[in-house]
Amino acid sequence: MKFTRTQSLHGEITIPGDKSISHRAVMFGSLAEGTTEVTGFLRGADCLSTIDCFRRLGISIEDKGEQILIHGKGLHGLSAPDQILDAGNSGTTTRLISGILSGQTFETTLTGDASIQKRPMGRIMEPLSQMGASITSLSGNGCAPLRIDGRPLHGIHYTTRVASAQVKSSILLAGLYADAPTSVTEPALSRNHSELMLNFFGAEVKTEDTTATIQPEPKLAGQKVQVPGDISSAAYFIAAGCITPDSEILIKNVGTNPTRDGILRVCEMMNADVTRLHENADSGEPTADLLVRTSSLKGCTIEGALIPTLIDELPVIAVMACFAEGTTVIRDAAELKVKESDRIAVMTENLTAMGARVTATYDGMIIEGGHTLHGAVIDSHLDHRIAMSFAIAALNADGETEIQGADCVNISYPEFYRDLLKIQK
Repeated sequence: MKFTRTQSLHGEITIPGDKSISHRAVMFGSLAEGTTEVTGFLRGADCLSTIDCFRRLGISIEDKGEQILIHGKGLHGLSAPDQILDAGNSGTTTRLISGILSGQTFETTLTGDASIQKRPMGRIMEPLSQMGASITSLSGNGCAPLRIDGRPLHGIHYTTRVASAQVKSSILLAGLYADAPTSVTEPALSRNHSELMLNFFGAEVKTEDTTATIQPEPKLAGQKVQVPGDISSAAYFIAAGCITPDSEILIKNVGTNPTRDGILRVCEMMNADVTRLHENADSGEPTADLLVRTSSLKGCTIEGALIPTLIDELPVIAVMACFAEGTTVIRDAAELKVKESDRIAVMTENLTAMGARVTATYDGMIIEGGHTLHGAVIDSHLDHRIAMSFAIAALNADGETEIQGADCVNISYPEFYRDLLKIQK
């Protein structure tokens, strides 16, 4: 797919539902008793993989267009699938469902696409095994495919090496089936959608500092879930509005959970013109409309506890940094290496090809802003966040940019290019 410079961006965008919350609504609804009604569900490939997996585990899930109806069977209502579960490209599906499957009474084999089969699963295999689970990497490399033989589980207190909502959630979900409370302590607080939604469905999860504790064997009840817009998807339009001349974009109904709003804090640090409007927390997850205008950005340092709140947004933040005055330093972000691609290497390679001054470090990047970008051929490595980030960069670069594998955006934002075209003037 090819892109050229745009003159300005103006208009209103309603972004798709939050991917993290959409996944969890299906999972928790399946484990609840009664029907869960989900509106605003993200129909990206990753979330559809979660639906497919739970259908194969015996759950009836109806897509009514405006709503997803999940007819849950209770905590112990899943049944053995008649074939291998395929999580597609979804790390969230793979890691969270592993915690659930560990406490079942049957054996399951779980796999995914080529990318998933390279992503590290030892980080969930270790704590789940400590709880008594039987979980094996069939390739012997700590990656999927995984064979999970459901067993009685024991409550543990586990300290994670990285702040990861996927790891934390996998352990907490296994804790639903344990014989005692299960606690997870992180080095920094990762996104807390699981804790909020589990409590919403009737579980008992308490958080103190960076430790979350779940009580076993709750009775979950079906709920009505309104999924807010995904701030990770909004990030591309935030960046576009800031770096494109003569631009003003209103992004509607964006989830602004404090464990996910790191990009908004970075915008403040970079002197971006981003205003929160119509803030609301009625549904349990805070939301706001975001008004974004062309900005004179300044470089900054992004590190420490801020990183888990914006890990998925770092590729497009790197693009913003190219248009900022001064130097931006991203550190403490080694987790970028084990996403759908090695995002440190891929961002450095592709931004350099466009004329940016970028240096990769072992846990981040150093970006010297203020250098004009030019068109290039960009290899997305079939990573949706890479493709979308370079679509934004291309709108502000001289000449023509070609993004290879551009359709990978279907993983999280199928209408991304349509929405981007809609606001170009």
